[in-house]
Amino acid sequence: MPVTVKLDDLLYAKRMTLTELAERVDITLANLSILKTGKAKAIRFSTLESICKVLECQPGDLLGFEEGEN
Repeated sequence: MPVTVKLDDLLYAKRMTLTELAERVDITLANLSILKTGKAKAIRFSTLESICKVLECQPGDLLGFEEGEN
């Protein structure tokens, strides 16, 4: 998949668990886990905004694009 999710790196940098992020963003742990593993097909802008607010990051910090994969 050319679009990658760098949630693990951001969580590590903020010393935050996936469970804590799920609670702060008000999203289920299962859905956040799907996003983290790159299995998500889409993400709502409101969810992306909430994650970025909590992690104090930009969408580009969370998502990456790796050309040539697929």
